[in-house]
Amino acid sequence: MFGPISLLASELSAGRTTSRKLVETALARIADPKLEGSRAFMKVYSDAALAEADASDRLRALGVVRSPVEGIPISVKDLYDVCGDVTRAGSVALASDPPAKADATAVARLRAAGAVIVGRTVTVEFAFGGVGLNPHYGTPKNPYDRASGGHIPGGSSAGAAVSVADGMVAMGLGSDTRGSVRIPAGLCGIAGFKPTQRRIPRDGCFPLSYTLDSVGPLARSIGCCAVYDAILAADGAASSAAAPPALKPSSLRLLVPRASLLFADLQPAVSDAFERALDVLRAAGATLVEPPAAEVETVIARAHALYSGGGFAAPEAWQIHRARFAAQKHLYDPRVAVRIAPGEACSAADYVQLGFDRNLVIKGIEALMQGCDAMVLPTCAITAPTIAEADSSDAAYGALNLLLLRNTGLINIIDGCAATVPCNRLGEAPVGFMVAGLAMSDKHILSVAQGIEAAFAEALAVPL
Repeated sequence: MFGPISLLASELSAGRTTSRKLVETALARIADPKLEGSRAFMKVYSDAALAEADASDRLRALGVVRSPVEGIPISVKDLYDVCGDVTRAGSVALASDPPAKADATAVARLRAAGAVIVGRTVTVEFAFGGVGLNPHYGTPKNPYDRASGGHIPGGSSAGAAVSVADGMVAMGLGSDTRGSVRIPAGLCGIAGFKPTQRRIPRDGCFPLSYTLDSVGPLARSIGCCAVYDAILAADGAASSAAAPPALKPSSLRLLVPRASLLFADLQPAVSDAFERALDVLRAAGATLVEPPAAEVETVIARAHALYSGGGFAAPEAWQIHRARFAAQKHLYDPRVAVRIAPGEACSAADYVQLGFDRNLVIKGIEALMQGCDAMVLPTCAITAPTIAEADSSDAAYGALNLLLLRNTGLINIIDGCAATVPCNRLGEAPVGFMVAGLAMSDKHILSVAQGIEAAFAEALAVPL
């Protein structure tokens, strides 16, 4: 298992380990048949990763350390271009496409910072779904419980989450359009961060929705996510990338938006864990702001309405896929194709109207959050069901997918940022606690989330 980035960097600096040893450990865990490497990874870059590790060790010996993540192994979701490799986006329809001629911007920034890419991880086809199933390349089982055929990992960054939770890498690069970083992170018991979209370039990342896609890390802690976020966003020199300081809960005002569209149908395990987490924050001195339901119901309902009929994603995905659909629709996962197809019927006027309606929702959430440091709510309404349950029928899959996407999707619609941290007690099924803010409040939200994460680790014995 890979510990926090700060610990790994310290061990490397002190000479107690090397990048080669870390990468060898990563490759051994990926190959371990008791773990999920064969399903979590689409491709493993064994030779290249070892060569990069050796180069990192040589640079370190000469006193060159490019960033805090120098020499540390990571994974990359199969949406991102890696020079010389085919980006399949979890689909067989792209398998014969030409190799990428350059790294995606996010991949290039990580590589320039000295991160070692050990492989690319499986995703829901074209990142279009929150459950995590991939009928083409397999579905990695949730590390929490692999009995009875296994539980879903969440999606779409399914392999990214499992690669971190299984201790194969220190960070998995994911993407988030309606929760695709936070859902699998929450269900697998790790941390994840969805940044404000415009902070991190999406060049070289296969798109799902031009309006909603964002680039984010999954890691063992929010502090780790923050270090990678600083590198991905090019916030200053990579060598000085660091997590912002944690804010103590006693200094925080937190909005709890108890709208029915966010809190109805919570699984008891989720409801209990979330309320227990709020009790921890109250005890630590946080101020919890819970407006009357009438003040939140309308704006939350308007936000959710923007996803009806496919929202932004369906027409944007249709534009991306329409030429390929004509010749290769039979190669698509039917559960993905059925969500792309409605985009053909979206009129230009309806699409323009979505933008105006979105701006009204953003203003409504801004008003709700006035004077608050962050908004908090359960990341997902349920814990991870079994793969068999999720795959039992199209109706079951569809209902589960919408339920998983429900809470996280709010943040993409408001162009915000959000972190998820585990709030379950040790030994319980993973439950995510989402800490969210408005656009460009990323550094503040990371500081808030780190303080909350530390409070949970102390009171609930949640491992960091």
